[in-house]
Amino acid sequence: MEELNINNIRRLVKENKLRWTRHVIVRLLQRDISQSDIKECLQKGEIIEMYEKSYPYPSCLVYGIVKGDKILHTVVGYDGDNLWIITAYYPNNMEWENNFKKRREIK
Repeated sequence: MEELNINNIRRLVKENKLRWTRHVIVRLLQRDISQSDIKECLQKGEIIEMYEKSYPYPSCLVYGIVKGDKILHTVVGYDGDNLWIITAYYPNNMEWENNFKKRREIK
């Protein structure tokens, strides 16, 4: 299976090889995030965390800026053929450092 990296993510978005779970559709509606926001995040973003051992597919967290200035985090998994959109959210200052690319340490 090909490696999960930002170049493969961008290629899969361009080829429209995206799979949307019911869970993520509900979350997007609750959080006022559009599917085009997700695609923009994945096309322009960067991987900030890798979850190679996640089940059922290796996955990662992508940081991106959408609608000009909103920071969006998107979690995706890769099955070798398709990119599974797992969840997306606007990060908050409580859990993330100021740049929203590094989690705050829990003390």
